[in-house]
Amino acid sequence: MQTSLDKRAVPGATTSAPLSPRTQQTVYSVLGAISFSHLLNDMIQSLILAIYPMLKDNFALSFAQIGLITLTYQITASMLQPLVGTYTDRRPMPWSLPIGMGFTLCGLLLMSVAPTFALLLVAAALVGCGSSVFHPESSRVARMASGGQHGLAQSLFQVGGNAGSSLGPLLAAAIIIPHGQHSIAWFSAAALVAIVVLAQIGRWYQRHPATKKARGAAPASGLPRNRVMAAMGVLVLLVFSKYFYLASINSYFTFYLIDRFHLSVQSAQVHLFVFLAAVAAGTIVGGPVGDRIGRKYVIWASILGVAPFTLLLPYANLFWTDALSVVIGLVLASAFSAILVYAQELIPGKVGMVAGLFFGFAFGLGGIGAAVLGQLADATSIDYVYKVCSFLPLIGVLTVFLPDVEGKRRRKAAAH
Repeated sequence: MQTSLDKRAVPGATTSAPLSPRTQQTVYSVLGAISFSHLLNDMIQSLILAIYPMLKDNFALSFAQIGLITLTYQITASMLQPLVGTYTDRRPMPWSLPIGMGFTLCGLLLMSVAPTFALLLVAAALVGCGSSVFHPESSRVARMASGGQHGLAQSLFQVGGNAGSSLGPLLAAAIIIPHGQHSIAWFSAAALVAIVVLAQIGRWYQRHPATKKARGAAPASGLPRNRVMAAMGVLVLLVFSKYFYLASINSYFTFYLIDRFHLSVQSAQVHLFVFLAAVAAGTIVGGPVGDRIGRKYVIWASILGVAPFTLLLPYANLFWTDALSVVIGLVLASAFSAILVYAQELIPGKVGMVAGLFFGFAFGLGGIGAAVLGQLADATSIDYVYKVCSFLPLIGVLTVFLPDVEGKRRRKAAAH
């Protein structure tokens, strides 16, 4: 299969000259390929979330059991990602990308035939294992191919995942809901395509100079250790506010729309697609804007700035629910790329560990959030869940405690 990686970017392509990865320029062919792989990976994952109403009916599940599916998937991903990232900082593993996607493929096939709730959990765990490898290593590839535009590279990588997440509900509504659980297996073709593309990326990754220099002392950020740890603590709280809120949308928005506005399952999934499409569109903004004006400003705007809209959402009619969800998706989505690159600048030389930590923490929070909010929904109501979650973005006020890492670095560079 011919991938989107051009011959200059992928060793092994037919050429008369020796191939050398470009380290000083942004390699858009690699960024495009890793973003496309992220699209396929997260499309598969979002299918699981989108078919929750079908699984709830087929297996007579409670909201707490629905949350447990998400918890199983997200915890397996979150626990392994920092370990994978830390290990590959010192011993890069270019071929781990297609292998990780193989776990996702196995989980997808098992979910299509699982006869019991227990096997559904095993399938979710396999998909989580695939994500635990894919995200930290793909984030490293994006930084390698960035040419110094780290925010732009992470945004391009992230937008693929968010676009895939937005496609999942539409594909579930069009294919899986009408044809049943077994039709999940049809999406194994997407996982196979991703494996082929990731194998090509693995060849480029293997030849990149950074793969051979993944040891030695890492550069310092210039901040005292306790200041770095405090800043990381603030970033963790900001990620908590973002992903706990997103858990309320990703896992329960369809149930909220069905309960409050009496929509059909297919119609509710279209509304979920509108929100996820807004997330995909907003993702591309945070990285390049952070490259230009500073990531701290983007974090301010994307977390705290979304609070007025989340506070209004539980009281809106269907039209304004859609309008507010679009604004929330656009604004909130810009946060993660800025937070991730900011954290990588706080701890230079630990790209994989930081990516694994933040992707893993985000996944873990999503899983814990889904389980906690499922219990809360069973005890109260879906409407009450959205009223409680609407206050989470106010945690964004903690951004005031983040140090000006970029300004310090620019002043240091100017002094030299």
